[in-house]
Amino acid sequence: MVQNIIIFLIFAVAIAYMVRVIYRSVMPNKNAGCAKGCGGCSAIDLSKIQKELEKKAV
Repeated sequence: MVQNIIIFLIFAVAIAYMVRVIYRSVMPNKNAGCAKGCGGCSAIDLSKIQKELEKKAV
């Protein structure tokens, strides 16, 4: 009986972890500009990058 409860708890934790991983990959992060996190979307501030490059060039 105790063994079944332990197995059930381990299974429940594994399911909760999988749901969390899937949820975080599907739902966008409100703090980040992009849900993917790869930096390939419009969340990149090109004007800021250009200003930093100009500072380094001077």
